[in-house]
Amino acid sequence: LSLHDALPIFAKLFLDHKTLYYDVDPFLFYILCEVDDRGCHLVGYFSKEKESPDDYNLACILTLPPYQRHGYGKFLIQFSYELSRKEKKVGTPERPLSDLGLVSYRRYWARVLVDMLSQRKEPVSVKQLSELTCFKTEDIISTLQALNMIKYCKGQHIITVTPEHVEEYVTKPMERNKHVPQVKPDKLHWTPLK
Repeated sequence: LSLHDALPIFAKLFLDHKTLYYDVDPFLFYILCEVDDRGCHLVGYFSKEKESPDDYNLACILTLPPYQRHGYGKFLIQFSYELSRKEKKVGTPERPLSDLGLVSYRRYWARVLVDMLSQRKEPVSVKQLSELTCFKTEDIISTLQALNMIKYCKGQHIITVTPEHVEEYVTKPMERNKHVPQVKPDKLHWTPLK
């Protein structure tokens, strides 16, 4: 049994909602490890379809229980979007999301969107946000709606960012997550499959 055959079976131990595919050839696996003087230790992984007609940039994600709440899930989500950026595509996680998956993604999308919107001086459309973030427009709209950031004014929809949004989704997480791993896009040397 190869590692890429074993990973989905192993993940099934921790993800009760996971559908198990025995043919893993259509998937790519990205494995995250911690390295110390005793070697490499599996922290988590994500998989994605080599070709996704639905623009999925992540099929399955798992952070092992001892490594949860250390920012590794966010790191893997961010990494999946950096790969989408390299592919020059928008992406979204495979549906349906688990409850924890929805919370994790919604929090990630909120942090990125609020941070980006709070720094912009000029108006921006949802389509432009999608191009800048590589998030699907549906994910952007549902996140902004969940955060109550879309207002209807004078016949058009307006995206609003309050200081409370910035505090909740940008400032506080940055203070809490000083030691959380971050993807460094300039260090990513990766070429999409042709």
